[in-house]
Amino acid sequence: MPDKWLARVVAQKLNRKFIVWDGYCPTHARILPENIAKLKSVHPDAVAMVHPECTEEVCAQADEVLSTGQMGGFVKKSAASVFIVGTEEGMLHKLRKENPQKTFLLADANAVCPNMKKITLEKLAYSLETLSPQVVLDADTIKAAEKSIRAMVEITKKIWKE
Repeated sequence: MPDKWLARVVAQKLNRKFIVWDGYCPTHARILPENIAKLKSVHPDAVAMVHPECTEEVCAQADEVLSTGQMGGFVKKSAASVFIVGTEEGMLHKLRKENPQKTFLLADANAVCPNMKKITLEKLAYSLETLSPQVVLDADTIKAAEKSIRAMVEITKKIWKE
């Protein structure tokens, strides 16, 4: 698995061991447990929900460890009115738009992904209009990757039930 902290959560949910690459999401790594603790002390009724790519220490501070898709559904069903959100700051826009009566606090102001910010509407429109850039793979690579990709999709369905 490409993210050691996500792999930890998946392994726990499936009660399995994985060979894990020692990689992680640098944006989620910027979210610190002490910032969640501080927000919880100021907002004791807030529900802290974090992404599973956060560190083990951050996940331990959270009330819920959820994928971004699960966060939206959880908030809609929750009676809570204040949420501490431990994932990339762009998620707050969607949560606030779908739940204007609820309050969302970013767990850490440093949770900004520079790579996600590279995607703009102009670049997306250009890519769709020109069908570029294209990623071209040979048939052997596609066949070799297909089994792993299908397995990842099935694991995702099983764990997150989105």
